[in-house]
Amino acid sequence: MTATPAADTPVAAAYNQWAAQYDLDRNPTRDLDALVLPQALGHLRPHSTLETGCGTGKNTTFLASISQRLLAVDFSPGMLAVAAARTLPSNVQLAQWDLLQPWPVADASVDLVACSLVLEHIDDLRPYFAEAARVLAPGAHLWVCELHPYEQYNGSQARFTAASGNTVKVAAFTHHISDFTSTAAAFNVRLAALNEWCHADETGAPPRLVSFLFQR
Repeated sequence: MTATPAADTPVAAAYNQWAAQYDLDRNPTRDLDALVLPQALGHLRPHSTLETGCGTGKNTTFLASISQRLLAVDFSPGMLAVAAARTLPSNVQLAQWDLLQPWPVADASVDLVACSLVLEHIDDLRPYFAEAARVLAPGAHLWVCELHPYEQYNGSQARFTAASGNTVKVAAFTHHISDFTSTAAAFNVRLAALNEWCHADETGAPPRLVSFLFQR
């Protein structure tokens, strides 16, 4: 598969810089996302899965375990290099791809599109949902899990401490829950389930994540 050129954006540059330490940093949002995914999708058995924004591959092994075939894409070569260094199952293919470009799969050919902690970095949700609607087979599912808008309203966003000691904030855009549901509906992708998730160590705090399971 031919990769798209590396995305020349501040977000891509930040994730390239973050890649080597991403799995090592304390990150309750990342950890909660990894716990939520098997709970929400463990009952599915897709033939073909597309993981959009796989990052370091933190969710890739699980998705491969429920799928016959998995294509995992990300626009950051740094993050993909970490994913490639994992011992991933043989049914996984990794590829560099910019999600704002047409996706490298045929129409109506995917049973599950999975997206975790990605859409906060995309200003306009419509191109993403348009491509998801194009590639999903009839009855197929789209999984979206994102930082809860409550967190964003309070100023939370992806960030890390660079080797220099400086805090790097990754550019992010606030999307309300209705933004996800209305955009999906505009492309005839219906909402099957919506859940809000709290971290076990944050008793009494607002939800940290919101997840959507859509169906074509």
